[in-house]
Amino acid sequence: MTAAPTPPIALAHLLNHAADMVQGVLAGRSLTDLLGGVPSAARPGTQALAFEALRRLGGAQSVRAIVAPKAPPREVEALLVTALALLWPPAPGERALYPDHTLVDQAVHAARRRVGAAAGFINAVLRRFVRERAELVDAAQRQPVGAFNHPLWWVERLKRDWPTQWQALLVEANRHPPMALRVNARRSTAETYVQRLAAQGLAAQAVGTHAVVLAEPRPVTALPGFAEGDVSVQDLAAQRAAPLLVGEGDNRLSAGARVLDACAAPGGKTAHLLELGDFEVLALDSDAQRLVRVQDTLSRLHLKATLRAADARQSATWWDGRPFDAILLDAPCSASGIVRRHPDIRWLRRADDITALGRVQAELLDALWPLLAPGGRLLYATCSVFQAEGQVQIDAFLQRLSPAAVRRDPASPGHLLGLPDNGPTGPRPSGDGFYYALLHKEPPR
Repeated sequence: MTAAPTPPIALAHLLNHAADMVQGVLAGRSLTDLLGGVPSAARPGTQALAFEALRRLGGAQSVRAIVAPKAPPREVEALLVTALALLWPPAPGERALYPDHTLVDQAVHAARRRVGAAAGFINAVLRRFVRERAELVDAAQRQPVGAFNHPLWWVERLKRDWPTQWQALLVEANRHPPMALRVNARRSTAETYVQRLAAQGLAAQAVGTHAVVLAEPRPVTALPGFAEGDVSVQDLAAQRAAPLLVGEGDNRLSAGARVLDACAAPGGKTAHLLELGDFEVLALDSDAQRLVRVQDTLSRLHLKATLRAADARQSATWWDGRPFDAILLDAPCSASGIVRRHPDIRWLRRADDITALGRVQAELLDALWPLLAPGGRLLYATCSVFQAEGQVQIDAFLQRLSPAAVRRDPASPGHLLGLPDNGPTGPRPSGDGFYYALLHKEPPR
């Protein structure tokens, strides 16, 4: 007997879930954690609405302050700014998720369930916004937070770090990211996998030897060979790490080389290293629970590494005294380069987080460099576009070392800002914002 199809979830219910997500983020909780508490059937719809709301939250909050200067209770405001954000004019090339009248009607239904007494207030504010949208949007965008949908300190830091590119960075951070795949180098190539996708009616573009960008995002269950380990989801910029560390030609790591992935979770870069060669990899992470994801990834790809839960800075607690030939330090950072994928990050971070994270990055560099064999290499990486977590951090580290002890590889790309790039054959897909510095430990003379 065939099971009855699951009825669609009313938009009003999804709006209330999304408002809970926004309220939780503003209270300091990550969207990933919050989504774990949403019923599974409602999770995809809730995530889609919450992502849109968080990408336009600065503008929505600015409009709320204009039309209702006295802030309503938090649960009312969360629903109101969520609805305002979803009513915001779509960016060029994008379209509204729902018609205005549907969104307003369902937001009022959501308000009746959430806080019945506020339904009339929310109805009045949303209808006014629809009537006066152009004027209210213009007024909201006269302030940086309303114009760029990022906290003011974030806008000011980018303006200082990238005087000619800061606006483009903020605009790009609000776009929908492409879905990029990494084809398992032990199994196939990007061109072959693109043909495999085409056979199933899925359009995609090969980028280099093993990267593929889908024309439209798809669930992993729709990707041929995903369960068997033929392909993984990984951003284009993140895919730069393993090839940089492994090298090529005469500079390639030898088979059997001892490699440390110092902050390994969730495991994408660990797996990529093992796809590129037969290395002895130790995957370290301070969070034992996050290492479960690393093992799940390796198991799906039929790869093996040694996993250990430990703080990489405390080498006396985990290091066996054998030097490493290569170290990948994907250091904890602000994640300012991946906000288009995780729009809650901008609202969770605080300005003083950058200083605190910078101390951790410096401690990791200082702790791991002595574990590197002479002639070995260390790749420092952050998914950040802030100079303090990239070039400034590496400049300070190099000043702490003897000039004769270290050589910076000219292949180091430095800051990758993730901005659109028009190549000779048209626009190329952009990766996330990252920073990479490849350092070689010179043998003693």
